[in-house]
Amino acid sequence: MKAVVYTAPREFEVKEVPVPKIAPNQVLIRVRSCGVCRTDIHLHEGEFLAKYPFTNGHEFAGEIVEVGSETHGFKVGDRVVADNTVLCGECYYCRRNQPLFCENFVSLGCNTDGGFAEYVKVNYDKVFHISDSLPFDVAAFTEPTACAVHGMDVIDIKCGDDVLIFGAGPTGIILTQLIKHGGAGNVVVCASNQKKLDIIEKNGYAKTVKMDRSDYSKHTHEIQEKFPLGFDVVIDATGSPKVLEQCFNFCKYGAKIVVYGVANMADKIQISPYLMFEREYKLIGSYAQTHCFDRAIKFLENGIVKVDDLVTDHFDLDGYGDMIDKMYHGKDNIKIIINP
Repeated sequence: MKAVVYTAPREFEVKEVPVPKIAPNQVLIRVRSCGVCRTDIHLHEGEFLAKYPFTNGHEFAGEIVEVGSETHGFKVGDRVVADNTVLCGECYYCRRNQPLFCENFVSLGCNTDGGFAEYVKVNYDKVFHISDSLPFDVAAFTEPTACAVHGMDVIDIKCGDDVLIFGAGPTGIILTQLIKHGGAGNVVVCASNQKKLDIIEKNGYAKTVKMDRSDYSKHTHEIQEKFPLGFDVVIDATGSPKVLEQCFNFCKYGAKIVVYGVANMADKIQISPYLMFEREYKLIGSYAQTHCFDRAIKFLENGIVKVDDLVTDHFDLDGYGDMIDKMYHGKDNIKIIINP
């Protein structure tokens, strides 16, 4: 089969490799759609969980072509998505019911082989059926939607909360939709790309403010003028430390500041411990997900989360190098899908 194979940071090849051999508790999935995430760029640079050699791609959907002898509830031809997290169940954090912090955390497409390939093998307990009415390109959004579901769990939106989100990438737009449906009183998105803001405005997901990356005072003034009391929740979905530092300028007393975007591992921010103390701010991280796929599928199947207008480009495996260039230099990228 054909697959993307990384051997070191920035060193990859699209080549023929053997079709994976499944264990008795696994299924083999023919990948039909696999979404590209900003995390894939961090992995391309050797950051996050990268462990070589490996095939990346963690947002995949497809159909089952082989089932192991010890699997239950699946058959050849089933349309499915797969939770890419593999948890040991035995370490300190798994045993205290905090599986996201598993000390032996394995992530398909991040530190072992994933979906930028024609086939991928997955433990059957991590596989979920999808309906015939859900296109594979839409189903590929299950993993980022699951991450947004986990974000909702940790943020814990209160009914009537005023929420400000910086960034309008795919997961930011999905999270915005969940916040809107999750009881927020006001939802505002501030981002620098007008095309993304237009999608948010067109669909009524939130109010929008154009971010001026060359002069933060412009959007700061506009937001503070419209919401002088600030926000109960301020979310950075950009991964930019400079933007995260600015989040504190928009907080009500007692507000939650959420680190949702993936920053570079070496990035640092400066915050005032006195303001954290005096105003009782709560700094919250939201990292990936486990056990959120069932809810994510419901949001997509029922049209509560809409992603049809988020796909901006398609590539096949042979176009992987062009896709990487597009991720680095394309100004209007939202979600790129690879169709092996």
